[in-house]
Formats: sequence, C-alpha cells, structure tokens
Amino acid sequence: MTPHTAQTDPSGSTIIETRDLVREFSVRKGLSRRVVRAVDGLSLRIGAGEAVGYIGANGAGKSTTIKMLTGILVPTSGEVRTCGLDPTTRRRDLARRIGVVFGQRSQLWWDLPLRETYPILAAIHGLSSERERERTAELVDALDLAAFLDTPVRQLSLGQRMRGELAAALLHSPGLVILDEPTIGLDVLSKAQLRQFLRAERERHGTTLLLTTHDMSDIEHLCDRVLLVDSGRLLYDGDLPSLARSMGARRVLVVDLELPHPDLTDLSDEDGTPLAGVDLVGSEADGLRQRLAFDTEKTSAARLLAAVTRRTDVRDLSIEEPDIEDVVRRVYASGLDT
Repeated sequence: MTPHTAQTDPSGSTIIETRDLVREFSVRKGLSRRVVRAVDGLSLRIGAGEAVGYIGANGAGKSTTIKMLTGILVPTSGEVRTCGLDPTTRRRDLARRIGVVFGQRSQLWWDLPLRETYPILAAIHGLSSERERERTAELVDALDLAAFLDTPVRQLSLGQRMRGELAAALLHSPGLVILDEPTIGLDVLSKAQLRQFLRAERERHGTTLLLTTHDMSDIEHLCDRVLLVDSGRLLYDGDLPSLARSMGARRVLVVDLELPHPDLTDLSDEDGTPLAGVDLVGSEADGLRQRLAFDTEKTSAARLLAAVTRRTDVRDLSIEEPDIEDVVRRVYASGLDT
C-alpha cells in the first residue's frame, strides 16, 4: 500500500493545512545528545465541516502535531495554518476559533460547580451575557447537565466531567474542535452520549472535528475520514473501508443453519465456478454456525449466500465488518515503505 496524498476540500474552505511540517526534539542520553524527529514532513489538509480521525501508535507524532496546530509548540520547519491563522504568532486569536478537549486534562476549575465556571469561560472568550446564557442553556440541554450543574467539579463522575468539559470547549461555538482521547475511561453509556452529542453538534453547526484516539469505535462512529501516521509521517489518508480493503481485511458472513452440516468449503456458483476470495474461518456446534470471510472485490455477499443455500438451509445470518484495530495492526505489521 502506498501512502495517500492529502485531500483537498472541494468547497475551498480549509480549516487545517500543513506543508512539510517538521518538529524535532533534542534528547540527552548520558553525555551525548541526539535529535529525535517527532513529526517528519507532514502535509495534510482538512476542510470545513469534516470529521477526521487522526490515529497511530504511541509515539507516532499525534500529540506533537496537535500542539503545533494549537500554537503550544513551534515547528522546527514547514508551514501550518489553523483556521487560516499562524498558530505561533496568532495563538490568542486562534483560541477564540477552536475548542480543545483532552481526555486526561481539565480546563474546569476543580472546586467550582459548572454553573459558575461557564460565565468565567464566556468572559474569557468575550461572549455577551445574553449569548452566554443562550449557549449554556443549549449545551445543558444537549449534554443533559442540569442534574449536576451545582456540583463542584471534583465531585463529578468521569462521565459527568467529560460532558462538562465538552460544554466548556464548545461554549464559544468554535468552528474547529480538537478531541484528544475524549472517551478514555468512560463506560459504554457515557461514550454513546458523547458520540451522539458530537454528531448532532456537527450537523447543527457545521463544526469541524479532529479526533485522536486509541478507541477505534470512536473513529467508526464519528469520522468520515482517517489519517494514519507513523514516526511523524502520513501513511494513509482516506476512509476506513478503503483502508480495510487495501490491507486485505475482509467482511465475514455468519450463517446459522437449520441442521448441523459439514464445513462449508469449496463453495461455487450454480454453474460450478469456484467462489474466489472465500475462506471458512470458524465452525461451531457441529457446523450449526459457520463463519465465512470473503473479499468483496471478488465475491459479493449475495453471491456467497446463494452458494451456501444451495448446500443447506439457512435459519439466520449476519455480516461482520472488518475489525478496525486489526486493520491498523496489519498496517504496522506490513512494514510499509512511506
């Protein structure tokens, strides 16, 4: 697989753009020093309204990239523009246009309840009292914050605090929201609530999302596009299904049969033509349930099912999509030359 090139926003409205972006760190080891390149010639473009997952292994350069996008770190070389601004020289102006949520860091005041926190943040962003009240009411309703608005942040559960963090980051209606591990440590219900809110916020306001996470289900539920990085270099830029196909990941047809049956191997069309790209990957309960992996570019699900039903009666079926975590592992295991 060759790396994809950065995509261009067809509307011409670019929210994030980097060109040959490099960030180096000097690391001391004993009496000597060596230079480590955390971001290595990164070029990418994200358009207004996109939802993009930025993924990679630990140490791939994700956090360093975000710090340069937000002006926390100065690039060693290359160019970066966020919301049309140079983050290094226009950091204060940029702060009014973006919202950032770090799963393991808080922008809330630990001893203050949320009700007292939001007016302070609104004042920092220059919102009028009327606009602060309107936006807070909107976020309280959307994130279901009313029950704990008067509770000090230190007494909130992790799920409650993360909803409070999201409201804080979105209070000033930023055009770009950067989310760094926003669902880390959350239970299934809390994750679902945050994802539902972010989808609705994007639909309602056209918010651009940049999401870094190790939870691939976040990417699947929220993102239309994925950027995969390794050692600070861009390996892939495209959608998840295309990434799965490029790495040979396959869908799986799960069939529950009416009666036990020998393993469904050597399946063929009605005229006897063997089905290409189909393998039996599991059989349970004497063949009552069988799992057949298939390459969608060689055999369709309908064609495979027809071949199965010519052999035996099917009681129920389902199709499993490729496991995205497995796809990412395949990318790294393949030792791509980027």
